[in-house]
Amino acid sequence: MISFERVSKRYAEGFDALRDISFTIEKDELVFLTGHSGAGKSTLMRLIMLMERPTRGEITIDGKNLQSVGARAIPKHRREIGVVFQNHQLLFDRTVFDNVALPLVIGGYDHREVGRRVRASLDKVGLLARERSMPITLSGGEQQRVGIARAVVGRPKILLADEPTGNLDPALSAEIMTLFEEFSRVGVTVLIASHDLALISRLHHRIVTLREGRLVTGTAS
Repeated sequence: MISFERVSKRYAEGFDALRDISFTIEKDELVFLTGHSGAGKSTLMRLIMLMERPTRGEITIDGKNLQSVGARAIPKHRREIGVVFQNHQLLFDRTVFDNVALPLVIGGYDHREVGRRVRASLDKVGLLARERSMPITLSGGEQQRVGIARAVVGRPKILLADEPTGNLDPALSAEIMTLFEEFSRVGVTVLIASHDLALISRLHHRIVTLREGRLVTGTAS
């Protein structure tokens, strides 16, 4: 599903964020991405989303070489990828329903389809009863669940999560990780960047580790 073949990324100022990275993530697999701050985790995710282009090497997603994706095709590419952020990035002047619906509204979906998909996504994360609530009334864990519902409402093939449990206590963090495991079991390829080694080591999924832009573990698919 996701393949990096000798990928490097050098920024204009000469900083090498990634150096000769090669690994593969299979369809439906859940993989953790870890490493120190500045190791290259965010750059790797930005390359998958085509927010950046590699300096060298080849990235293939679902059999498609990303080098062949032109500027006009980038929005379509990104619609196949759901993204969960550490700080939720919710709109606090809109309801839970409206926050989750936003990607579909932007995509021009019919309002009946929007309603059906939003409620299905909220049901998956256990927040269907809070669809009319404002985000400010939710706990941190519930806000993160809204962010996850928004990320999956478009039924993406790939789900990227950047430190999704960074602001949560251990019990809530475990609950959020269980949700990601459930999505991988129904056909979504999941890549989670996390510093929480104690938590992810208990979950028995493959861990890809970066150090100073280089891959130090996780080469096997």
